[in-house]
Amino acid sequence: MWTSLWDRLRELDLGQVLLALLDIGIIAYLIYRVLILVRGTRATQLMRGLALIVLAYWISGYIGLKATHWLFDKVWVALFVAIPIVFQPELRRALEQVGRGSFFRPVHTLPAEEEHRTLEELVKATMALARNKTGALIVIERTTGLEDVIETGIRIEGLVTAEFLVNLFVPNTPLHDGAVIIRGSRVMAAGCFLPLAELHAVPPELGSRHRAALGITEHTDAIAIVVSEETGHVALAHEGKLIRGLDEEDLRDLLEKLMPRKETPFILPFNWHNRGEGK
Repeated sequence: MWTSLWDRLRELDLGQVLLALLDIGIIAYLIYRVLILVRGTRATQLMRGLALIVLAYWISGYIGLKATHWLFDKVWVALFVAIPIVFQPELRRALEQVGRGSFFRPVHTLPAEEEHRTLEELVKATMALARNKTGALIVIERTTGLEDVIETGIRIEGLVTAEFLVNLFVPNTPLHDGAVIIRGSRVMAAGCFLPLAELHAVPPELGSRHRAALGITEHTDAIAIVVSEETGHVALAHEGKLIRGLDEEDLRDLLEKLMPRKETPFILPFNWHNRGEGK
C-alpha cells in the first residue's frame, strides 16, 4: 500500500502539490475562523448537538440499527431548514465582520495584569455606586458571547475605568436604566436590554434590575453585578442564581473566582438574603 501511495505521489506535479496544500490551508483557516466566531456564543452548544446527531447517525448505520438510522436520516431534512434560522445571529455577525475586514484579524487574549486592573476598577465603581445608592447593572461577558445583547444598546467600546462606569449610571440620563456590557477590558455597550428571569421564582421585593440580572445569567454564563437604587446593596448573579448583601471584599473574592478561570465551573451559592432590595 505504501509503495503504491509513494508512486502516486511521485507522479504528481510540484505545482499540483502546492495548489493542494494551499487549498487545504485556506479551508483549514476558514474553519478555524468560523470556530473562533461561534466560540463563546450559544451556537457552541448547538454545534455540539449537531455533532452528536452526526455521530449517532454514523454509528446507527455502521452497526445496522436500520430504524434509528432511518430516523436520523429524516432529521437531516428538518435540520437543513432549521440551521439557517438557529444560526442567524452568528451568520449575520460573520457577514458583518467580512464586510468590515475584521473576520481575518487575529484573536487577542487579555493579559493577566489587565484583567486584574479591570477587576479592581469594577469593584471600585460598584462600591462608589452603592455608597451613592445609584442603581446599576453591569454584565461581564465570559465564554458565551453577548453580541446580540450589545446590539440592543449604544455601542461604546471604551476602556473600563471606575469613573467611566459611574458616569454611565448617572440618574436621569439616557443610559441610566439599561445594562452595561463588559468584554475583557472594554465597556462594549450601555443602555442594553436584557431578558427577564424565567426559570426561577424571584422574590417580590426584587426589582427589574435583579430580574434582568437573573435572566441574562439563565441564558448565558455571564456575571451580572447589581446595585440597588433603593438600598445601595450589591448583588451578584451567575448561572441563574443570586447572592445579595455583598461588601467590597465579598465582591472581589467572587469576581476573582469567576473572571480569571473561564474554563472552570464555579457554583454560586443560592442565597436569598431578605434585605428588601428594590429596583
